[in-house]
Amino acid sequence: MTLRVTVAAPFRHTRKNALRRNELVYYYALDRKWMSTDQAAVLLRRAEEAGLVRQENGVYTILFDAATETIPIGFRPGSAVFEASDPAQELIGRIMKARNIPETDVVAEMNKVIREQFGGNLLPPAALVLLAKRYAVPYEDLCEALIAAVKKT
Repeated sequence: MTLRVTVAAPFRHTRKNALRRNELVYYYALDRKWMSTDQAAVLLRRAEEAGLVRQENGVYTILFDAATETIPIGFRPGSAVFEASDPAQELIGRIMKARNIPETDVVAEMNKVIREQFGGNLLPPAALVLLAKRYAVPYEDLCEALIAAVKKT
């Protein structure tokens, strides 16, 4: 969620749905002093990969309603906004929390589903979705990222 709040901040502050690249870099690096200009470029690339913004001809358009995001007073994004998140790992974490079990147990159960129910013919992200459905763990927001991860393999 920190990435989403960080992306929403300049759009919300300027009350615009589209900003030029240099406006965004200025906001992040010079106005707020949250990061360097290089880090701002990395942030914009991550936001595009995550489907939060779309870039056309140097203009970034936000793909969600920035007004719905709450930006806490004194907000400053952490280094996590620069790191690519693994959707499968995030889903494992959600299942761990919901069932209150260690990660090794979730992975073991995922492997069991792959082996026993599908004869080894199922990819881990798909098995994790099946486990999430089984235990009523929300996963819908990760579907696109999981599909993209599967396509890369």
